[in-house]
Amino acid sequence: MLKNIACVLVNGVNAFELGVVCEVFGLDRTDAGLPAYDFAVVAAEGSPVRVNPGLSVDTPYGIERLAAADLIALPAGDSFHLREFPEELLQALRDAVGRGARILTICSGAFLAGAAGLLDGRRCTTHWRYTGLLAEAVPRALIEPDVLYVADGPVITSAGTAAGIDACLALVREEQGTKVANGIARRMVVPPHREGGQTQFIESPVIPPCRDDVIGDALRRMQAEIDREHPVERLAARAHLAPRTFARRFQQETGTTPLQWLLGQRVLLAQQLLEESDLTVDAIAARTGFGNAAALRQQFVRRVGTTPNAYRRTFQGTPAV
Repeated sequence: MLKNIACVLVNGVNAFELGVVCEVFGLDRTDAGLPAYDFAVVAAEGSPVRVNPGLSVDTPYGIERLAAADLIALPAGDSFHLREFPEELLQALRDAVGRGARILTICSGAFLAGAAGLLDGRRCTTHWRYTGLLAEAVPRALIEPDVLYVADGPVITSAGTAAGIDACLALVREEQGTKVANGIARRMVVPPHREGGQTQFIESPVIPPCRDDVIGDALRRMQAEIDREHPVERLAARAHLAPRTFARRFQQETGTTPLQWLLGQRVLLAQQLLEESDLTVDAIAARTGFGNAAALRQQFVRRVGTTPNAYRRTFQGTPAV
């Protein structure tokens, strides 16, 4: 259940990471058929809260508001790796997890979760600049430095600022399905899912601007012809580049290879079709370029962690409320 959401503010919280949580969960988008959340910004050290850089936020909600939350978000803050947090807040976070709530951290917000003991024995991540410091602060944490976000039990941690968007949308996708996650992402004009920095499929796809126009053109062509094969040699020839040069520039722009980018696109399209259509798995495999159900299943399990049929049973018909 994802209905009641609290965003914790301590002094020195960063405005952008706070804004990420507010943007995903705090805006009323019911006019687009999207769910409305009971959202509150919580001052954990008294109000107003000092927000970096040079702002203040006044809110009527204190730590007691966390007792009602299904999800508690912990945005990043200035020098979180150096400071201590109120014990009342740390206990409230432990109590929340104990009653089944989830915790989501953005960037250095992981240090707050770690101070509450919520990262002990759990896989987690944070901004690459802080992974070593987090390992020192929480020696029992199982840190994964090369991922955008990671969920382990009730705790979801994310890397730098933009990865906070990825984590929020991933949680929405898990709890409420692809259609809701895509709808929020479209309103925000961001991709609803990235893997290794790559851009993924969304309905009426929008490819974010690329620094490299050649690669941007290739991405659009691959997405428009998702059911076809796109070997590097052919992509490079269209771009009038040597294959090795094209592959290097593609990696620089997307963080992955053309094949892996295309497979990610296909799996996300398959997720959408499993949720929103009555096509058979064989038909979806053909439409997404996998060719047969066995090939689709292999990639789907690898990337989503479940089978296409199990995914359909879970998400098809999930109401956007």
